[in-house]
Amino acid sequence: MEQTPKAAGNNKKSHPTVGFGVPVGLAPHHFVVSIPRGSRQEVRITEDLGMHAQGGDSQVLDRAVVARSVWTEISGPVMKLFNQRLKAHNLASGRWKSGDNPVDRLLGKELCILAWALEEVSHVKIGMVLRNWMALRPEERWWLFGMTAAATGAPEDKGRGWRAALGYALGDTPEKVIRRPRSSNGQKDKPLKDKKKEMPMLKYVLDSSHEDQ
Repeated sequence: MEQTPKAAGNNKKSHPTVGFGVPVGLAPHHFVVSIPRGSRQEVRITEDLGMHAQGGDSQVLDRAVVARSVWTEISGPVMKLFNQRLKAHNLASGRWKSGDNPVDRLLGKELCILAWALEEVSHVKIGMVLRNWMALRPEERWWLFGMTAAATGAPEDKGRGWRAALGYALGDTPEKVIRRPRSSNGQKDKPLKDKKKEMPMLKYVLDSSHEDQ
């Protein structure tokens, strides 16, 4: 995920991967998205810290639990965005499947930010959170993960500190507003609303992801 993208037209993959960008044949630091076969069980996200140099079992941290109804809403757009990123680095695309899905460590950090932001928002705000998450740059999502995981990075930390702040930050911005400075006489002009109107969630999300690429 961190190497320079290959030149356009080169169909040879940079290296073999499983899931979403995790190298084959190693035990790297990565995330795992566990999707039960049933249609109602929760989806769990864990962070696998990988094998240590001296050998032994890898260490795993539980990171997030996602309600199945929420996962159903976000899984398609997230898969599309992740595959766009993988394609840009000449890596094979991935698909969600029942069972354990390996996810590149940077993509996994970004997914945790989305999962944490959605923990306590109402179902009607899922599209808004998803749109605002996709509007962030990858580096911004990584920074948010570092700040959040340092103190409130476990499933039981829901609603605390940075975890609560993510829900407010990504769930309470219904539309962009262009602010105008006030005039020197103290009067304020009315803010200009963004010309983008409400759109069906998936179309808005996919348009936003293209703008970020």
